Amino acid sequence: MSPGKQASQSEAAAPMAAGARLEAMRRRIRLTCVAAWAVVAAGPIALCVAVASTPTTVAAAPATKPTAVRATTSATDPGGYAQVFIGAWLRSSANDATSAQARLAQSMAPDVELPAPAAGAQSAPQSVTAVRSAQRSAGAWSVTVAAQYAGGSVRYYAVPLASDSTGSSITVTGAPGVVAGPARAGVAKSSYAVTVPEGDLPSAVGQFLAAYLTGAGEVDRYLAPGVNLTAVSPAPYTRVAVQEVSAVEETAAAEQVPADGTTVRVLASVEARDVTGRWPLAYELTLKARSDRWEVAALQSGTAQDGGAR
Repeated sequence: MSPGKQASQSEAAAPMAAGARLEAMRRRIRLTCVAAWAVVAAGPIALCVAVASTPTTVAAAPATKPTAVRATTSATDPGGYAQVFIGAWLRSSANDATSAQARLAQSMAPDVELPAPAAGAQSAPQSVTAVRSAQRSAGAWSVTVAAQYAGGSVRYYAVPLASDSTGSSITVTGAPGVVAGPARAGVAKSSYAVTVPEGDLPSAVGQFLAAYLTGAGEVDRYLAPGVNLTAVSPAPYTRVAVQEVSAVEETAAAEQVPADGTTVRVLASVEARDVTGRWPLAYELTLKARSDRWEVAALQSGTAQDGGAR
């Protein structure tokens, strides 16, 4: 065969092969459509079977690491129980074990002997207060109780107790012991180091405290917007005078009221008077400048709350 004929046959064969591949692809598409419609016509059951027969790869969810939960039982402080016991024990006598105080002390501590005060001795305290509780171990406590006497003296007693975690069962396990009182704690240097001279700020503080403590005027007029504060009622004093005002910020000592929004923290020492005498008091306040005047924004030792409607 000549080279020209061979080239002509090759050129003719290429379109024929392409057409055959196209026809085969069309047949596969038609068969797929027929199968799909057959499944739909067969109903939901056949559809489920078809889906189930399709291989599906499902990634296993990673195992969740269990979270450790720590159960904590809060032991109930038996300080009040120790306080009642010491009050009854100090007011009882072994010479009169049938008295109400003796019976109470014995019911709380059956194994503890009652004291035997001398005849005519005034050993009963005026007041008894629990001042410290220490848990020695699970269920074991030591409570320090202060007993104040008429002469002004104070005696401290350490009371051993056993208690369950809920405080529903408590027992005094031994006789109390007289111990030294708590040591005086060190006090950090006051942050109120700026002395505020007489002027707008001390005047605003004095007017506010007069309204707050004596009922002289409305408290609201001295408060910053959004601050709620109720005066002490009934008014405990008839007159209040500012003795000294100290501040944290230097701005508080300025002669003029600063720009609006300026905030300062102050400590006001005041003298309050009523029919029974004179009472030195102190108040920590936060003041804010607005419209050339100082307004109370917070009272640390009171019930001022930001954000409330006025």
